[in-house]
Amino acid sequence: MPYKKSIRLKDYDYSSDGAYFVTICTFQRARVIDKIYNSLLKRELSALEKRFSGAKVNFYVIMPNHLHVIFIFKNSKVALPKIVQAFKSLTTLKIKKMGYQQESLWQKNYYEHVIRDEKSLNKIREYIKNNPEKERIGFKS
Repeated sequence: MPYKKSIRLKDYDYSSDGAYFVTICTFQRARVIDKIYNSLLKRELSALEKRFSGAKVNFYVIMPNHLHVIFIFKNSKVALPKIVQAFKSLTTLKIKKMGYQQESLWQKNYYEHVIRDEKSLNKIREYIKNNPEKERIGFKS
C-alpha cells in the first residue's frame, strides 16, 4: 500500500488556542445533504461545544456536498482531528439510522487551515457567508 503524505502541519498542536477553518466533504462529493440531514448536522455541530469543552463552533455553512466550519479553541483539552472525527462518526451513524444507504457519508479526510490573525478570520467568514446562496442549506454567523 503506498504511503500517503499527511496534509496536517508537522509538529503543530491542534489543541492550541486559536481559530481553525475546516472543510468536510461528502464521499465522492455526492450531493446528499438535504434539509432533513441539515437539521441533524446543525444539532451535532452545536453538540460539539457541549461535548468538547474549549471548542466553539463560531461560523459555518452547510452545502449539499460539503460544509465549512470555523472552530475557536480556548483551553481545549482535545485536538481538532478528534473533534472532526467525532462529528463525522456521530453524523454518519445517525444519518444511516434515518435510512441513508451508501457505505460512506464523508470523505476519509478533511481540509483544515490554521487561522493566524483577525484579518484572515474575517476573510474566511466572508468566504463562508458568500458561498452560493442557492446552494446553501444551513448557516450560522
